[in-house]
Amino acid sequence: GWLCPRRALESGQHRVPRATARLLAPVGDPEKVICVGLNYHDHCQEQAAKVPKEPLIFSKFPSAITGPFDDIVHPQDTTELDWEVELAAVIGKRGRHIEEAEALQHVLGFTVANDVSARDWQMRRNGRQWLLGKTFDTFCPLGPAIVTREAVADVHNLWIRCSVNGRRMQDSSTRHLIFGVPALVAWVSRFVTLVPGDVLLTGTPAGVGVFRKPPVFLK
Repeated sequence: GWLCPRRALESGQHRVPRATARLLAPVGDPEKVICVGLNYHDHCQEQAAKVPKEPLIFSKFPSAITGPFDDIVHPQDTTELDWEVELAAVIGKRGRHIEEAEALQHVLGFTVANDVSARDWQMRRNGRQWLLGKTFDTFCPLGPAIVTREAVADVHNLWIRCSVNGRRMQDSSTRHLIFGVPALVAWVSRFVTLVPGDVLLTGTPAGVGVFRKPPVFLK
């Protein structure tokens, strides 16, 4: 079946203008969306939180995933809607009890995620369990591209930033990660089998709305 797409590509007749195409999330229905809290030194500092001794793991349901340029739906149920730009790793090879030294071999590549968060539900409601506040529909914009592991010279030296209405809110580097990608893959695989397509959100840097003075939320 690969002949048809190759022929179409070589003909040069099947390009569409970017403006007419809707880019979807590069992984639409993974088995798992695994997330990490408090994983940047600067994000711990902005909330006066201790640096965790072990990765703090939570999840979003895959139904939260939406396209990278699609609208985020503001639920009626929250008045504290916040942003969190994140580096996401996409698993490419199945594994359990993965050694840290081998962990990157289990990663297909990397993309960008927004861990959209309803802070009232995350921090006060639902017994202060994080899940509900993190997993409303559309709360995981993802993509547009997966950049293969081989194409990333150093995943722990990437610029990571988030703008809201043109205003730069988060501006950091993955070198400020507390637990890097290999450590996270190894840690999570102690508990669950990682399978191809699983998405691992690695945490957000400083600059989220809830810890600004005064707080800033999405409208």
